[in-house]
Amino acid sequence: MFNIKGFIKTSLVDWDGKITSVIFLPNCNFRCPFCHNKELVLNPNEFENIPIERIDSFLLENKDFIDGVVITGGEPTLHRNLPELCRHFKEMGLSVKLDTNGSNPEMLKHLIDQKLIDYVAMDIKAPLSDVKKYCNSTGIKDVNIENIKKSIDILKKSDIDFEFRTTVVPTLHTTEDIVEISRFVGQESKLILQNFIPKNTLNNEFTKIKPYETEELKEMAEIAKKYVNDIKVRG
Repeated sequence: MFNIKGFIKTSLVDWDGKITSVIFLPNCNFRCPFCHNKELVLNPNEFENIPIERIDSFLLENKDFIDGVVITGGEPTLHRNLPELCRHFKEMGLSVKLDTNGSNPEMLKHLIDQKLIDYVAMDIKAPLSDVKKYCNSTGIKDVNIENIKKSIDILKKSDIDFEFRTTVVPTLHTTEDIVEISRFVGQESKLILQNFIPKNTLNNEFTKIKPYETEELKEMAEIAKKYVNDIKVRG
């Protein structure tokens, strides 16, 4: 019924302040060279399908301390039955967080309008003013930047809690890029700068890249605070 390829029973890091279970859906329309879930993107059929009943059993047995479910991927909004999956968990009394790259604004709006999700973490891969840079960061030649912008606008106009996230990669991102992203999302948004991890990357060459030091990311965040009030470094 649901094409679920991964399940983490408990996580303390995928939704701030909540204990969650994490559901992984396969496939993605991007090929980000720094992606660390490459098997899920490139070879999803190598993973077994996890029956929803197995997940339900764990959630019901542990409903006293599991606060919610995080649906991630891959890119979850590629799946037409995503609303049904979200509704399934909502009917169990669980909060639902969605991780998305923002490429499917129609699905995002539907989920919000139907009150099927409680929190969204949307990745912004690069400055939206630079199509070439966005293509380099996503690994594809034809990124629909307007769809990304629509998703940002949908979130900002909604009453749902959300955050924007950028994985900061040397060779792809500079301080000026982070400032430009911050300027675009605006003062009232929340922006998370995630440190790049050079392990199991989709492009093997990226395993040779040394990540920014945490202090360097903090300096970027400090500079970008001029444009976005709530900016944090993670990882």
